[in-house]
Amino acid sequence: MSDPLSGMTNGSDGGGQPQELRVQILGQYVKDLSFENPGAPTNMGNRPQIEMGVDLQSRGVDQDRYEVTLKLRITAKAEDRPMFLLELQYAGLFSIVNAPPEIVQQFTLIEAPHILFPFARRVVADVTRDGGMPPLMIEPIDFAGLYRARQMEAQRQQPQATV
Repeated sequence: MSDPLSGMTNGSDGGGQPQELRVQILGQYVKDLSFENPGAPTNMGNRPQIEMGVDLQSRGVDQDRYEVTLKLRITAKAEDRPMFLLELQYAGLFSIVNAPPEIVQQFTLIEAPHILFPFARRVVADVTRDGGMPPLMIEPIDFAGLYRARQMEAQRQQPQATV
């Protein structure tokens, strides 16, 4: 079984020659960052309870360029008091040439966030450290699992066809 994202050819240019699938990272950046630290300095020695939410957004910028945004929302509480709230939108701009829509969707919702994640993780660690806490090193995220869950949810949302 072959991986559709690693295929070297896809489609044709009308002359019978296969065209090469090309993916390029054009840039990555912090799109939005918010850090609230209401627990400082009273809760700084306490071990917080961490909750994290993850969301992905992908949008076409033009014919072959796509912006992928990894959204993280992290809350920390100690003894039912808020310690901090961190919201990060870390984005990347990708060029994807000669790919069918299903491959573009898989790339932008699985591979692209996988590429962006280590950089977003570093931002989270730096911000929490700069906020007076130990650096928060979030665990790797299973983007393929999130993609599958999103696909299953979309299938459940579709109305059942009547015969």
